[in-house]
Amino acid sequence: MDVSQTIKIDACFSPHLYPVYKDDESIVVIIDVLRATSAICTAFEHGAVKVIPVASIAEAKVYKEKGYKVGAERDGVMVDGFDFGNSPFSYMGENVKDQTIVITTTNGTQAIEAARKAYKVVIGSFINISALCDWLISEKRPVLLLCSGWKNKFNLEDALFAGAVTEILSERSEQIKCGDACLALKYLYQMAKQDPVKFLKHSSHKERLAKLNLKKDIKYCLTPDLSRIIPVLEDEALVSMPVDRLAETSS
Repeated sequence: MDVSQTIKIDACFSPHLYPVYKDDESIVVIIDVLRATSAICTAFEHGAVKVIPVASIAEAKVYKEKGYKVGAERDGVMVDGFDFGNSPFSYMGENVKDQTIVITTTNGTQAIEAARKAYKVVIGSFINISALCDWLISEKRPVLLLCSGWKNKFNLEDALFAGAVTEILSERSEQIKCGDACLALKYLYQMAKQDPVKFLKHSSHKERLAKLNLKKDIKYCLTPDLSRIIPVLEDEALVSMPVDRLAETSS
């Protein structure tokens, strides 16, 4: 790709809309801030070797029967009979170190499934936002920010993250050309960035998690730069992007 060309960045509000946006050139960033993409990044930060995302509970059960550690969540709640839900705190410590983890969630793994055949699929969350943006700038390719939303509907927290990424990339490179969706989300983020927890106070999914007494999860998932790891989809599994690729972005 000619590096002198402008770099297009756009946002898709839900996996249902992905067919409208998909192309053969873009890096697709999967966003499910509360909580799947935050949990995936956390698993790698705590030593997981691979994370295999699957769309259905039936697929997850097959892996469970083969002896894999499996996380399964629906409607914010861990599914009975599995090892984890999608709380990032479940993916910390010795229980994930050196393991291949399988995960299925209400929204995030559905977005991954929708974008599997993209040029490249990576995982984004506030906890790895700086590393992600550094790498995206270095790649000089179009970017599509794919919000997982809630059951194919728009949600506010994923939109804020997409807006944050848009703002950072726009500030870092004059080559960035934003689609209208990204512009809208950048302006939204600018309204929220002084206190995103407060801004999201009445969002539907935050209220859902608060009713489940998951306020600790929410605070963690909105905390930037807890990790420098970028999970990337290779074949059927997410792996941690090689350190040398990340080193190139900071050199």
